[in-house]
Order: sequence, then C-alpha cells, then structure tokens
Amino acid sequence: MPVFEFKGRRYGNGLPVAGEKVAQSKQTVAALLRSEQIMPISIKEKGKELALPKFRAKVKDRELAVFTKQFSVMIDAGLPLVQCLDIMATQQENRTFQNVLFQVRNDVESGSTLADAMARHPKIFSKLFVNMIAAGEAGGILDVILQRMTVFIEKIMKLKRSLRSASIYPSIILTVAIGVVTIILLFVIPVFATLFEGLGADLPLPTLLVIRMSNFLGQFFIFIFVALLLAVFGLRYYYKTEGGRLVIDKFLLAVPVFGTVLKKIAVARFSRTLSTLLISGIPILEGLDITARTAGNKVIELALMRTRKTVEEGKTIVEPLRQAGIFPPMVIQMVGVGEQTGELDQMLTKVADYYDEEADRAIANFLTLLEPMLIVFLGVVVGGIVISMYLPLFTMIAKLSHQ
Repeated sequence: MPVFEFKGRRYGNGLPVAGEKVAQSKQTVAALLRSEQIMPISIKEKGKELALPKFRAKVKDRELAVFTKQFSVMIDAGLPLVQCLDIMATQQENRTFQNVLFQVRNDVESGSTLADAMARHPKIFSKLFVNMIAAGEAGGILDVILQRMTVFIEKIMKLKRSLRSASIYPSIILTVAIGVVTIILLFVIPVFATLFEGLGADLPLPTLLVIRMSNFLGQFFIFIFVALLLAVFGLRYYYKTEGGRLVIDKFLLAVPVFGTVLKKIAVARFSRTLSTLLISGIPILEGLDITARTAGNKVIELALMRTRKTVEEGKTIVEPLRQAGIFPPMVIQMVGVGEQTGELDQMLTKVADYYDEEADRAIANFLTLLEPMLIVFLGVVVGGIVISMYLPLFTMIAKLSHQ
C-alpha cells in the first residue's frame, strides 16, 4: 500500500503534527487523523506528488469577482466543494490563479477547511475574503456569502476605477506638458539663442531667463533625469514605510478638491466593507480590525483601530469616529442611529450606496474643474516661452522700421 506524508494540527491546543501513514487513499488517512483528534492540513503520497510552484503574478479583481460569482452558483446548485474548485481551476485562464485553485482544492480534499486553504494564499485571498468564507462555512450559507462577496468586490472595483479616472487624466496632461517644455528648452531655444547672438540683439529679461534655463537643462540634463528617477523610487520606498505612508496619505487628504474625492471614496469603502462583514455575522471588533487593514489609507486605518480599541472598552462606535475628524457628520449620525436601533449593518449599507454616488459626482466635478485649469497652465507655460523668444524680434523689427 502507498505511504502518505501528512501535516496537521491537534484539536484543542493547535500544536502542529507531521508524519507518515500507510493507507489505501488520502481519504482514509484523513479519517484516521480525525479519529486521532488531528485536523489534516495537507496529505500527499510520498515520492509521487510534488508541491505546486508558487507564482508571484497578480490576480486581477475582475478575475476574482468572476470566480466568486461562478463559485456561488455552483455551490447553490449543490455541487460538492472539491468538484467546484476542480472545475473552476480547470477553466481558469490565469495560470497563477489556476495553480492556486488546484492547491486550494488539494488542501480541501486533504481535510482542510476552505477558509484555511485560502488563507495560505494571502496575495490572492485577502483577510476579509478568508473571514467571510469562514463565516459562510460555519453558518452553512457559503453560497450566500459568496454572492455578497461578489457584490462587494464589484463595488470596490468601481471605486478603484473612479480613483484612477481622477488621477490618470491630470497625470497624462502634466507628463505631456513637461515633455513639450523639455523638448522646447533642449532643441528650440538654443536655435533662437544662436540667432540672437549672431544679430547682436539686446535681450529682455524674460528671454534671458528662458535661455539660461535652456543652457542649464542642456548641461545637467542627465543629472536632473537621474535625480528625478531617484526621487520617484525614494518616494515609493518612503511610502512603503509606516511613517511615510501616514505622512503622504495625510497630505493627499488635505489637497484641495482632490482630497475631498479621496475622503468620499474612503468613506464609501469603509462603509461597504464593515456592512458586508456585519451582515455576514462577523463580530464588530473583528470587523473593525479587518476594515482598518483593508482601508487603503493609513489615516483611515489608524482612526478605525482607535475606534476598535474604544469599542473593546465597552463604549460606542460614534464618539471615536467623530474625534477622528475624517468622517462627515451625516455618516456619524447614520452610524449612531444604526447602533441604537441594532441595524448598524443596514445603515452602513445605505451610507456606502450614498457615498458611491457622491464619489462619482465629486470625480466628475473634479475633472470638470481640472480641465480648464490644465489648459490655462499649458497656455501660460508654453505661451510664455514662445513670447519671450519673440520679444527680441519685435524689438529689432521696431528699430528697423524707424531707420
């Protein structure tokens, strides 16, 4: 008979156990382990099964949403869990996601819970996703939980698209503006400077400034380019630190107009996440902890962690939210009413729906305001350079006309 290697944890104390057993199949090994009060984590035949390789490619939100929706339909139809995972993995086009699903299937088939199997892949399945699955398994409503997660992922995707649309447009315009100005200073201005030098023209102050800028950029272009690259990479590294992320997130929330958009998106995300967790039966303390870690903004995260601590001490959720100074009064009032009536999850859902629409309106207003401002900016910068180059020509033409 084949020999199987197993890993597991003892019921009660959770101590890890590993070893080998001789049996006819994996299912027999799993049954033997459970009879010995051991929860199987992995079981594989010795010398025949290789561990699946771990890939670092990303799984898109859209792929996760489609998987969750199809998974819920299969579970609702009564298909066994292992068969669902096998079908979903076989049909998956993303090789990274496919291998992860095969490994989840193997772990579940070896006796692990679905939540535990998914928790071994935190880059694919977030803590929120895993906790929701655990709640669904415990309550026997896995199909319902998966349907809620589908709605949640689609709503979060919509918020992310809104944020991208608010940042991509100005980024492209500014990049084009910097590129155009750089080309003019590097290649066009030197031609004018040579012309003016040959004619011996008296140059006004704006023209001198532009020519000096062109000379400086021409001499130190490589150093400036390297310095900008180092600044970008340094800023990204700084943002990955706890203190750096807090400073930058705080600054972004304080930016006029754009900060308002970020706040509305953050409030919508907070409300949607916490309401989804509470509706699914996750305790308020654990829900606040998960919501804080998935907030996407360090300022919001710290505010929610302080709220969690206050609630843990037996106080209401309203006061720490008010003291944070981030959440609008309407949100605080709705949360307060929901807490008093015992319908906090429903109130948070209404807040999330309202702020989804508010975020869309804020982004539309932001882009409407930004477009003329960027046009004026481009006109002033490029037009100023062009006019400064033509000023000496106007002066020379005026002198020639008087002669």
